[in-house]
Order: sequence, then structure tokens, then C-alpha cells
Amino acid sequence: MPTRPEAWQLLCEFTSNENLRRHGLGVEACVRAYARRFEADEELWGLAGLLHDFDYERWPNAEHSPSSGHPTQGSLILRQNGYPEEVIHAILAHADYTGVPRTSLLDHALFASDELSGFLVACALVKPTRSLHEVEPASVRKKMKDKAFARGVHREDIVKGAEELGLPLEEHIAHCIEAMRAVAPALGLDGGEPR
Repeated sequence: MPTRPEAWQLLCEFTSNENLRRHGLGVEACVRAYARRFEADEELWGLAGLLHDFDYERWPNAEHSPSSGHPTQGSLILRQNGYPEEVIHAILAHADYTGVPRTSLLDHALFASDELSGFLVACALVKPTRSLHEVEPASVRKKMKDKAFARGVHREDIVKGAEELGLPLEEHIAHCIEAMRAVAPALGLDGGEPR
């Protein structure tokens, strides 16, 4: 199995956008925390989280083609580089339009963490210190009701993700906040100078 540094190198090779790299780190943190919670292979799950969108910048797939573009193109590269099928399956399954069903706990954890991670970043960015340490589950729930806030985030996927994991939404949100706080400096969301 490729190592975490090799996965980071692959992500950086295909992704120059700092925000997309940080998104990979945020999702990785959430998925790794779920691996610990469910007593699963944290390294394997971490690879899926880190690399789930590594091909998005080159092949964004706005038309949601099930057979080309993101994440299908990336799955071919991951196979060539020796990534486990479990990781590849989870990455394919995180995009509903691929038609790949989510069958494993890893599949569900990756899907559940993807949209929520992005939403939590948006919630942190509007705080005076731009810090995840100021983000609380109740305020996230309130922001979810505001359709004008972070319009690109699919709220239904956040809700569906928690349901697929068998968790109350509030618990899922709290889990991901805690996981992402642990990597807040790498995400640029650890506070600092108020804006």
C-alpha cells in the first residue's frame, strides 16, 4: 500500500489549488477520526480521505459523467499506483453520479465527511478569527438553514451522510469539527489575527 507521504505527493502533483489541498486534509482528518471510532484501518481510510478529490482540478466533471472525469479518471491513476481497491471503491462511491454503490463503512464515512468538511470551513471563515475553534454544532445547524450561506454545499448530502453512518446529525457535525480542529493549522483555520 502506498504511504501517506506518497499520497500527499500524488495530491500535490495533480492539485495546485491550495484550497483543494486543504479540502483533502480536512476530509482526511474526519475520515481518520471515524476509522479510530469504528476501529478500522486508519492509514487506509486516511488515504481515501486525502485523495478523494485529487483529480478534481484536472478533470472537474461538471456534467457528472459516470465514465469520465472526476473521480473515474483518478481511479485509473490510483490503480496504476497500487492503491487498494477498497480506497478506490470509496472514492468512486463518494460521487453519486458514478453509480458505484456505497457498501462499506469507509464508503459511508468518506461520503459523510466530504460536504460537511467544506461547510465547516465556510463556517470558520466567517468567524472573526477565522478559527475552527469557534465553530460549534448548533451554529453549524443554524447556518445550514441559511440557503444563501455557502450555496455550493449540498445540505441534503450532509444529512444523508449522517443517516448512512447511523448517527444523529448533531453528533456527526461535532465529530467532524473535533477532527478538523486537530489539523486546524494545516487548514489555515487556527485563529490568529482578527480580520
